[in-house]
Amino acid sequence: MSKPDATQTETPKRKRLPSSERRQDFINKAIEFFAEEGFESSTRGLAKKLGVTQPLLYRYFPSKDDLISEVYDAVYVNRWLPEWEPLLRDRARPLSERLNTFYNLYTDVIFNREWMRIYLFSGLKGVDINRRYMQLVRQRILEPILIEARTEFGLPDEPTRDCEVEFAWVMHGGIFYYGVRDLIYDSVISNDKERVISDAIVAFMAGLEIKLRRDPPSKGEPQTV
Repeated sequence: MSKPDATQTETPKRKRLPSSERRQDFINKAIEFFAEEGFESSTRGLAKKLGVTQPLLYRYFPSKDDLISEVYDAVYVNRWLPEWEPLLRDRARPLSERLNTFYNLYTDVIFNREWMRIYLFSGLKGVDINRRYMQLVRQRILEPILIEARTEFGLPDEPTRDCEVEFAWVMHGGIFYYGVRDLIYDSVISNDKERVISDAIVAFMAGLEIKLRRDPPSKGEPQTV
């Protein structure tokens, strides 16, 4: 009997990736891992999923917090598109039109299963991904919207108040929760995302104008400069 061809019996060797590529591969696998398992899971479990030793994982990420920080950058910071902020400030277009364009683009990014699951898991387990991201949303979305609204309504340029930011969060959070019901609970009533966003913005703009005109700042009320 002839011997088997060596090319048929050898186990293919795993390709050795350059350090930077291996690091990125670890981050990508960590995103999948945390999205499915949450943040209670250990780095030992992640290393097992990656097929590497825990000490090797620690060579790239000295602690679990360092790895979580990299996941935050990959999922939230790096997916933040630079054109979003100029879009919100483009006064050549009505604000409601800008908001519709922005939120349709924005939800194309965040209505993603990994994005949603990581965000929700981090809130449940006290990981600071939520707090960091909510601060980003306040500074780069909600406060600029309120500034633009004052200009469009012909109101004086005044510091943004916390109560106004909360009002904007109601609109923003409603759109966000539509994505949660779709991707996490599979329970949306309407699949027309554009219509849902449009309706939320119509209600927000009407209510915001009433609020800004009838609710002047109180002395000593917290404001954002």
